[in-house]
Amino acid sequence: MDIRPIDIEAYVADVGRRARAASRAMARAPSAAKDRALAATAAAIRRAAPALQAANAKDLEAARAAGLDAAFVDRLALTDKVIESMAAGLEQIVMLPDPIGEIGELRYRPTGIQVGRMRVPLGVIGIIYESRPNVTIDAAGLCIKSGNATILRGGSEAIHSNQALAGLVREGLRDAGLPEDAVQMIETTDRAAVGALIANPAHVDVIVPRGGKSLIERIARDAKVPTIKHLDGICHVYIDAAADLDKAVAIADNAKTQRYSPCNTMETLLVDAPIAEVALSRLGRIYADKGVELRGDDRTLRILSALGLPCVPATEEDWRTEYLAPILSIRVVDGLDEAMDHIAAYGSQHTDAIVTEDYSRAMRFLREVDSASVMVNASTRFADGFEYGLGAEIGISTDKLHARGPVGLEGLTSLKYVVLGSGQVRS
Repeated sequence: MDIRPIDIEAYVADVGRRARAASRAMARAPSAAKDRALAATAAAIRRAAPALQAANAKDLEAARAAGLDAAFVDRLALTDKVIESMAAGLEQIVMLPDPIGEIGELRYRPTGIQVGRMRVPLGVIGIIYESRPNVTIDAAGLCIKSGNATILRGGSEAIHSNQALAGLVREGLRDAGLPEDAVQMIETTDRAAVGALIANPAHVDVIVPRGGKSLIERIARDAKVPTIKHLDGICHVYIDAAADLDKAVAIADNAKTQRYSPCNTMETLLVDAPIAEVALSRLGRIYADKGVELRGDDRTLRILSALGLPCVPATEEDWRTEYLAPILSIRVVDGLDEAMDHIAAYGSQHTDAIVTEDYSRAMRFLREVDSASVMVNASTRFADGFEYGLGAEIGISTDKLHARGPVGLEGLTSLKYVVLGSGQVRS
């Protein structure tokens, strides 16, 4: 339902108050109860598949009527495969260790006290996302397991799907004896609700935006609540002169063509000059066969043109562009320093990789490239929660405080100091 006639600020404040109350119960909830809620929700998703698809059909019909493109409609669809992956994702989260209450780094001080750090929930997490209704389940599952309450605001295009999914999550919470208000869905499509949510530090501790650049820029600009975010995924692969060429070709191919739309897909390929001709001769043919448009600097153009492979001149803007499409920028560089200078100038601090057999160069790249994920001899496509062993993820953060990289369970927690004593007093 759309509740526009209701005062939006009052509505969001009420949701926030209920989330705050629920967050206290979630913080003390035992692991077994949280896992029961997740397992019950997974079972409910499988059982309710026909009802979910009926709700989803309303969103799909509206999206087609609005003239949204086929790729958008595809992201919106709750197919049998998507429904099963949502249920399986929750079951994977169940299998992850519960981070809450873990105490580490305990050390004795000369006074006899012990000082350590305990992992605790963040509290209330507001999650704002677009189009993909499966995010409702991924986000809810991670927040439940990490002992947080969450307020979800999905895209208006998926309102019926999101409401149906949130209802199943609440059912799972109820079955486990946990407060249903731990997961709430903003049920209005009015965009004013986003503004009210991100300006509510009294009831919301953290905002996680997940969507296009314009959404994230707005939230970063207007939020009065701390955010966990990234704006762009301008990811690089640098093929060093000391690379194993077979590894380099496989990695550069996979990093670009395994999927074009994720934020960890390579957008710029950097190739060391001594091996540029042989590397680009192989990669250029692979990309051409797969329909990838190549945009290169002068040296790249000369190499590919001599081989009869298609390539157009790269502009300054190309180095700054996240294509999310079968388009790739290529630059030939003179060594590691020039490659790292390029990444520093044009990268988005998301994910960058080097392919090399030279240990010293690999270590320099790891130390000096200032990105959330830095890789040696591996595809940038590994930069997600499941591949890092984090389970589902809410997103990837390029922020330097709190969470950085794929944001899974630990990214939704904080640390506080704890002190264990036996009667000590300060002299």
